[in-house]
Amino acid sequence: MQDVTSATALWWAVVASGIYHGVNPGMGWPLAVSSALMERSRGALYKALAALAAGHMLAMAAILFPFAVLFVLVDWQREIQIGAALLVIGLGLYLLVNRRHPRFLARVPPSRLALWSFLVAMAHGAGLMLVPIYLGICATVETDAGHAAADALIGGNAAVALAVALVHTAAMALSGGIFAAGVYHWLGLKFLSRSWINLDVVWACSLILVGAVALVATH
Repeated sequence: MQDVTSATALWWAVVASGIYHGVNPGMGWPLAVSSALMERSRGALYKALAALAAGHMLAMAAILFPFAVLFVLVDWQREIQIGAALLVIGLGLYLLVNRRHPRFLARVPPSRLALWSFLVAMAHGAGLMLVPIYLGICATVETDAGHAAADALIGGNAAVALAVALVHTAAMALSGGIFAAGVYHWLGLKFLSRSWINLDVVWACSLILVGAVALVATH
């Protein structure tokens, strides 16, 4: 019963992190609004949002799948979880001190929103935020690890990783899409330029918090 409760809470954390990433302007929904306003097309808005979601999804998968392979090392699961938590905390501290955005992001043309979204998610550690949550979900899955073949364990972990990435991206796309649609249909680009929210500090602190919670949970 405790595993079921823990798993439910962790899946809600996946959804919550997706909503958080979606409403964060730094993840790109203002670019979708700008693209639609420039093209004067509602379809351009949803096309841009789909591209942003695709890039974000690829970034989540690129981070989670390597841990799906690592987590097959049953005897080292606690160490892997501790290492992942420390990595997330370290990135949060780095972003807290160094708030400059990587220059290469400015060189990605607006027409390549999927690539931009992928690079931004990787640079800001959006996927790393999911790693402690994902590892916690894997730990709640009942598996006779002593008798299961390695390929079966990896396959199961990869399936969980894919599910986490999909659920997270769906929440991100829906929440970001609601903001984008509201600005596009009713508020306009002037509101967007005046109401830009800088969440860099909140983002860095959230990484530190997620890592700290995951670190405490390993004890």
